Amino acid sequence: MITYVLTLSENFPSFHPKHGEPTRFNESLTEALLEERGMQPLNSRRKRHTIRANYEFWSKRFEKIAAGKAVLSVRQWVGKPYGKGSTQKELALLTRLDGIGIQRLDFVRQHLCHPRIDGKATDKGTYRKLAQNDGLTEEEWLCWFREYDLSHPMAIIHFTSFRY
Repeated sequence: MITYVLTLSENFPSFHPKHGEPTRFNESLTEALLEERGMQPLNSRRKRHTIRANYEFWSKRFEKIAAGKAVLSVRQWVGKPYGKGSTQKELALLTRLDGIGIQRLDFVRQHLCHPRIDGKATDKGTYRKLAQNDGLTEEEWLCWFREYDLSHPMAIIHFTSFRY
């Protein structure tokens, strides 16, 4: 069985206005997984998905996951990412049976407020839903992705059965 690793940031990155502050992605992921399993989450923030560059790369990985040949290990760095002696803590090990999946995300005119999901136009509020389901506020999300190259498709990697 192949294990694909996806790491979530413990703190906001250096280019973000909230640099160094905790993202609380660990807790938000837990809340989304509790909700998926029919349990009552403790707070309102959910990380139902993460958004990553390189849709083609992730799409190939999810073909193997869908075929039951691979699993997704969601992890968080302990200490400084990629630093000497840094390790990763596994937050969840997810399979196709957990409802995980992928959707293609493009931006019309390379603008964050105009997403297209799986080639379909979305309404004006969809980017707000993307932010919320990514475990971020609208402002945090816009700051996180403002430096990304939006001319290439991105991947929405779902940790639950939720889809747009």
